[in-house]
Amino acid sequence: MINDVAHLGHVELLTDRFEESLDFFVRVYGLTETGRDADSVYLRAYDDYEYHSLKLTRADTTGVAHIGYRCASAEALARRVAAIEASDYKIHGWTEGDLGHGSAFRFEDPFGHVFEVYWQTNRYEPPESEKPALKNLAQRYHGRGCCPRRIDHINLLSDDVTAFREFMITCLGSMVTEQIQLDNGRLGGCWFTVNNKTYDLACTEEHGGGHGRLHHVTYATDTREEILRAADIFLENGIHIETGPHKHAVQGTFFYMSGNLRETAWSWQMLDPD
Repeated sequence: MINDVAHLGHVELLTDRFEESLDFFVRVYGLTETGRDADSVYLRAYDDYEYHSLKLTRADTTGVAHIGYRCASAEALARRVAAIEASDYKIHGWTEGDLGHGSAFRFEDPFGHVFEVYWQTNRYEPPESEKPALKNLAQRYHGRGCCPRRIDHINLLSDDVTAFREFMITCLGSMVTEQIQLDNGRLGGCWFTVNNKTYDLACTEEHGGGHGRLHHVTYATDTREEILRAADIFLENGIHIETGPHKHAVQGTFFYMSGNLRETAWSWQMLDPD
């Protein structure tokens, strides 16, 4: 593990039912809106320290638009950019960044997922009504909806998990913490981290013939009791629960998973990471 990259920062999702999706994420899921631009709303969990961990963008389809990782320093960002440029992966180049952060360098894995790395970030500054009593929290616990604490990880799909593993090691300096090796020797899944978490990204084998697809985004709670409460909230609001609540065999996390408002182009998972 190289340690140039500090953590998973945010995910941009596309939705073709923008107002319904936004209502779900704010009222039911319990994220807080921090800003808007022409086509997007920026959202965060109550203890995400950055401006946003989810960018929800109006589109004519659903899916993941990009995944953002924050680097540990300006020098670390330069090192990552140099390593990515020296690789054979597709380069998108520099962007000016979003409302939540400064300039970012974008690149793409062999399976159509767009990533970016950045350093300068805009920390969340809560209004008076959202200021926490404890100074080490980013925002007060508001208790709205499921009210997850922070973004935890994402799960992407690829046709070749081994090739994706090489991409993560080369471009982000990630460390493999666990993997599934099938009886035929092929990798069926792989879990990665850039820091001391058990994982911030997982990749599992694509069986649907898609390209650049997302399986799920996960936000973490403090306890497994909050997972059960969140499942009840989803039930009362007519949100389909695909599986769980139950416990992962891999990494041992307690979770449940729910589909989105339109089929399952992306889904949401909540977990107690302990």
